[in-house]
Amino acid sequence: MIDPLPSDMFRPGQVLNNTYEIQGVLGRGGTGEVYLARNQITGRSFAIKALNARFSGNDDYLELMKREEEMRSIVNDAVVRYADCSKADTGQVFLVMDYIDGPSLNDVMFERRPTDRELMIIVHRVLEGLEATHAQGIVHRDLSPDNIILRGGEAERATIIDFGIAKDTSADARTIVGNDFAGKYEFAAPEQLDGRSEFRTDFYALGASILAAAKGEIPDVGTTPGEIIRRKQQPLDTSRLQEPLKGVIDWLSAPKLEDRPASARDALKRLDAVLKPETKARKDRDENGGKRAKGLITTLVLGLTAGAVAVGYILYKDRLFPPPLPIASPYSVAASFTGGELTLAANAPDAETGNALNTAASRIAGTALKTSEIELAQGMPSPDWPGKIEELLALSARLEEWQLKVEDTQASLTGLAPNTSLRDDLQTRINEWQQMSGFSVRTDLTAGPVTLTAQQIQELIAPLTTCGPLNQAAGLEATYKLGDPITLSGDVEQPEDSTIIREFLKPQIGDRDLRLDITVLNPDLCAIRAVLPPTPAEALSIRLADGASGETSLSGVFHTGENPVVDIRIPASTEGSLWVMVVDNTGKVFHVLPNISRTEHDLSGLGTINNGLRDIRVLWSIPEFQQDNSRLAMQVTEGDYGKSEVIAILSRTPLFDMRRPRDESVSSVSEALAEALQGRETDIIGFASRIIEARQ
Repeated sequence: MIDPLPSDMFRPGQVLNNTYEIQGVLGRGGTGEVYLARNQITGRSFAIKALNARFSGNDDYLELMKREEEMRSIVNDAVVRYADCSKADTGQVFLVMDYIDGPSLNDVMFERRPTDRELMIIVHRVLEGLEATHAQGIVHRDLSPDNIILRGGEAERATIIDFGIAKDTSADARTIVGNDFAGKYEFAAPEQLDGRSEFRTDFYALGASILAAAKGEIPDVGTTPGEIIRRKQQPLDTSRLQEPLKGVIDWLSAPKLEDRPASARDALKRLDAVLKPETKARKDRDENGGKRAKGLITTLVLGLTAGAVAVGYILYKDRLFPPPLPIASPYSVAASFTGGELTLAANAPDAETGNALNTAASRIAGTALKTSEIELAQGMPSPDWPGKIEELLALSARLEEWQLKVEDTQASLTGLAPNTSLRDDLQTRINEWQQMSGFSVRTDLTAGPVTLTAQQIQELIAPLTTCGPLNQAAGLEATYKLGDPITLSGDVEQPEDSTIIREFLKPQIGDRDLRLDITVLNPDLCAIRAVLPPTPAEALSIRLADGASGETSLSGVFHTGENPVVDIRIPASTEGSLWVMVVDNTGKVFHVLPNISRTEHDLSGLGTINNGLRDIRVLWSIPEFQQDNSRLAMQVTEGDYGKSEVIAILSRTPLFDMRRPRDESVSSVSEALAEALQGRETDIIGFASRIIEARQ
């Protein structure tokens, strides 16, 4: 079952028609939902298929539900049994049917590769169900792996479900969804593309479904109508399958109707010949072969001299009494898929099993074996050992590259997953498989991607910024290999933003260490940052110093009584206009350059030049302020603690058309900046900022 949602039609515990108590949600679709329910009278479990209220008044969809419910007359263990069609008090029409507890063939084919014999049994079982429905004139038209349920996980109990678009072939019958195409393109027969369907249409879908399960993949039929039609005229690709499964699928899924079985009964006869008399035929062959061997020996004894008998024994003893196979201890498999090349070395009890392992490995990896070494030997741990190896190969193939080694029931798997999520999911599946299989699997799985560029990281973090851009220490031209650290620096608005960034990036970056050098700023500072354009940082810089000692402050931390001094440094050759503001911890913005006392903003009239740099002091020391009170100075006072930010913007033309007030609100400045910068991105030469943190 899946988790309930507020939008679900029914709630767990709700009782429909005083009978069916809702247990949970089994699935959701575009037109309705499927629920697990318990009959309060009998205690039996049922599946309830309910239409949304929007569709419950639609005649076409009501006809669809009625069509399924009318199949109550079909009683066959391979066909889902329908019980009732009713309407809830809230208006939803629902259908009650047997609950088939088990995985779908679609689920199974992506978890493991079913054996050929299992698939033949499923074909036989589904044909039995189709024989029953076809006898009533019903064509399923939508047979696919997800409409075949293996009750209890057993192939022998496969059951057909979902006759929602089934067609009655009687003369006066009405096709529920019209006479146009109905079904899934991947499994639909060629004639369905023309809006035609009949009994043999279901055989094609069955063959295509079994082929998908054998390969572990949904058929690729193309994406355009023309491509789909062309591919449907060609036989399905069964080249990698073995007989008799290959022949059965080819027969069922022949593109031409006349080349398919004439009826389900005809198909069942062929399968019976394959599945049922196998043991007897082998016994007969063994008995007849034994008789011939005895006759040969008797003739040799009676008709030849002792010397001739000896020669005959020497010539024929290996044929009559083949030497025993060597014992392999441990019984092993070594398989790898690296650089697009597949190799396999394994023990097998006979040539047939060895060939099956080769075929399974090639099919699962999706490529031909480059090398294969099968050594026939005794000592196989259990009869189902080859099947377990196939399952383990299927799990391994979820990796981009892998190496698998198995000794008896001890396995080791190393490999590369495309990302962390798939690696973790595969590890969970392997852990579950160990519990069911009795194998022990040691894993060493690396999560990719193998290479990751700084540009890719930048695209990932762009939506996560809350207070200006986040920067990569390695620069935007860097390429991160597996194991390389990724260091991000910048500012965020809330303490939890760092956690959000980390949790979002970790699944994306694979096995790389994520290091965050993050500063939490208040929302006022971030509001200003949000409207500033990305510009080169090297165009200008801000120097913070202690007013009393003149020493540079790298940390930007100042304590009670201390006097921060701020200098803007710009290359002497640069021309333009400078605007400097301080966003303090009270939510105000102070314009320090230009200001009411110092209106100059053109670089040519500002600061002093030393060693090729223009130093422009915007916040002065207390002694300098005392000498000239038109200068601006600040001092950390008791209780006035928090973070303020100095922002300097260098532009080719004045940033604002008019002088701003000495101080104003953050929102006012944000709006003014956004308006002033609109369409002037190329006019901005550079931007710099530094945090001044006042502490006790």
